[in-house]
Amino acid sequence: MTRTLVVVGHGMVGHWLVERIRDRDLEDRWRIVILAEEPRPAYDRLSLSSHLEGGADGEDGDAAALDLTGPDLLDDPMADIRLNTTAVSIDRRAHTVTSADGTVTGYHALVLATGSRPFVPPISGRDLPGCFRYRTIEDVEAIRAASVPGRAGVVIGGGLLGLEAANALRLLGMRPHVVETASHLLPLQIDAGAGQVLADLVGKLGVQPHCGTITRSVDPGPDGRVCAVTLDDHTRLDAALVVFATGVRPRDDLAEPSGLPRGPRGGILVDDHCRTTDPRIWAIGECAAVQGRCYGLVAPGYRMAESVAAQLLGLPARPFAGADTSTRLKLLGVDVASFGDCHAETPGALEFVRHHHRAGSYAKLVLADDARTLLGGVLAGDTTAYPLLHSLMGRALPAGPEQLLLGTPHQRREPAWT
Repeated sequence: MTRTLVVVGHGMVGHWLVERIRDRDLEDRWRIVILAEEPRPAYDRLSLSSHLEGGADGEDGDAAALDLTGPDLLDDPMADIRLNTTAVSIDRRAHTVTSADGTVTGYHALVLATGSRPFVPPISGRDLPGCFRYRTIEDVEAIRAASVPGRAGVVIGGGLLGLEAANALRLLGMRPHVVETASHLLPLQIDAGAGQVLADLVGKLGVQPHCGTITRSVDPGPDGRVCAVTLDDHTRLDAALVVFATGVRPRDDLAEPSGLPRGPRGGILVDDHCRTTDPRIWAIGECAAVQGRCYGLVAPGYRMAESVAAQLLGLPARPFAGADTSTRLKLLGVDVASFGDCHAETPGALEFVRHHHRAGSYAKLVLADDARTLLGGVLAGDTTAYPLLHSLMGRALPAGPEQLLLGTPHQRREPAWT
């Protein structure tokens, strides 16, 4: 008998779930109804900056290049993708989902993959014309349309998304400023030393960081559009536009009215198999609080989707046991990496730091109190040692920290530590 699976949300994680089920459901046991809030099927949200870059020369970027949904799924009679469809309520007793247009869809199983929404702090002027978020294709296309080459633009938020947005403004010919409340850029991924190296290197590319300060207000000009941003220290930054990249919050709106518990910091509470307290309902991706914790990365969401797909198909399913938050990135052409306990939060942890000022590189290893077991680390400017170091995490080092970090010719000439 064919049953109905309703998937609320068609982002990258929701799409991964649908593909995994369709690939393995050879007997067509599940008809899948996808309630997609956006006006287009799933696309690669991680590549939004490349889409904007594609239009930096005046030509429209090709949004189709980001599309994840091929003709096989679009033409699949067992998959019904409903665009511009927002789920507004769940009736757990009747096993139905009601959409904003009044359509009621019954389900045998329901997976919530609603993702997250951009968080915009309650700053005066945040809703002025010329203020944008950085989340969807429509957002980046609006930013491109509003960009003014040669003028300054302000990005509020110095995390991963904020630096991507700053680079996008730079590619559009603008002069970007980045405002970050923490004392350095990328505060979740790297420490202050690496943050300073990153700030110095992006500054040479024309991106001006302002760290350790709070945005007091977004100020209008005579035409009512944004014209400046005022910081907590009364610094006033001219701004032809403002982009908010101040983090996200899980979209768990459907949980409480439906009687589904939420995590202590938001998100739909699920166990390590992504099951809610209702045996017919699962949650995956950024909206899911697995054992109370939300993960704002796509890779953990894919693992959650794999587990749920297996459960729905009656296959062995691995529990979700947390995620490796290690990362290796190139931001504005600057290499950055972090892994493990990069902030040395383990009691008794030791830090070995090497800052090569002239070469613009920084490395820190965090060791257990035995001075041999690698707990984590941070690299900026040069990440060639990352694969080796990441593979050694949790193990005794085969050589001294300085030897492991001396991986490039200029480092061998100057092995001094600071």
